[in-house]
Amino acid sequence: MNKSFVAAITLMTSLSSAALAGNSLLLETATEAVALKVANEVMQGGYKLLSVADMKKMIDAKEDMVLIDAHPPEEFVLAYIDGATNFGFQSNRNGKWEEDALGKTQEAYRKALGPDLNKKIVIYCGFVKCGRSHNAALWAKQMGYTNLYRVPGGISAWMDAGYPYKTQIK
Repeated sequence: MNKSFVAAITLMTSLSSAALAGNSLLLETATEAVALKVANEVMQGGYKLLSVADMKKMIDAKEDMVLIDAHPPEEFVLAYIDGATNFGFQSNRNGKWEEDALGKTQEAYRKALGPDLNKKIVIYCGFVKCGRSHNAALWAKQMGYTNLYRVPGGISAWMDAGYPYKTQIK
């Protein structure tokens, strides 16, 4: 085989690998950014993370817990997990209840969470980048609840896994 032909093939292979690696690195940096965001939120929030697979096991085992969907009502009706209580929060935390809790009261949130401050509370929203579940968990923590779990993949990961969900859309 001609040496220049082999050299050209080698060069093209190297360049395409570098180009693909470049694209992969761009995707990897995006993944890293999301992972760091979630890790920082967990450290700030003092709650635990839960996968949708583990949440499904808990639901199937009928574990005693409160399940909170942190979407605004107009999104909750589109898709939610059976048994979830809707209590909407903003994605970006302002630290002011009136702005974060979409017009509902702390008393209403306390009622949704229940009187037992140690009861397992599982909170989800839409997807990993959504901050609603983080906001909801931070407020629950601030109100004295101690056994908090956040499902970062939310309803999107739940649906991706093929798990059943409810909708109010006809």
